[in-house]
Amino acid sequence: MKERVQEVLNKVRPSLQADGGDVELVDVDENNVVTVRLQGACAGCPMSQMTLKGGIERILKQEIPEIKSVEAAM
Repeated sequence: MKERVQEVLNKVRPSLQADGGDVELVDVDENNVVTVRLQGACAGCPMSQMTLKGGIERILKQEIPEIKSVEAAM
């Protein structure tokens, strides 16, 4: 599952990098909850929650329907 998630994140990554940010896969747990860490400009951006839920989570769920949610690492 981690490999599949990483492949999808690699598709999303160029959009984030274009704005000075990035995303790192931290974990995929047994309940198919993905934990990621936003980096660079994304880490402190006020829109990061929207990027996480409306962008990354939406695309991951579209590509891998088994994914339950995407959470930010603390």
